[in-house]
Amino acid sequence: MAELGRLRKNDTTEIVVQKTEFRGSVGIDIREYVTSERYTGWSKNGIRIPVEKWKDFKEILDKVDTVNRADSA
Repeated sequence: MAELGRLRKNDTTEIVVQKTEFRGSVGIDIREYVTSERYTGWSKNGIRIPVEKWKDFKEILDKVDTVNRADSA
């Protein structure tokens, strides 16, 4: 497992991106990690993209940038 990056969502939650292997399949996990008085650890919120589908997923994310630029113009 290799952590690729973190993004703070709010005071108690970070979005963590990791390359992982699960049942022999490599993928990219995008999960929430919570740090609070009541609970510290992974939440149920997240998604796993099989590494062979990453290029397709990234193309979808690139469309978000295109839409945002069009809305800003």
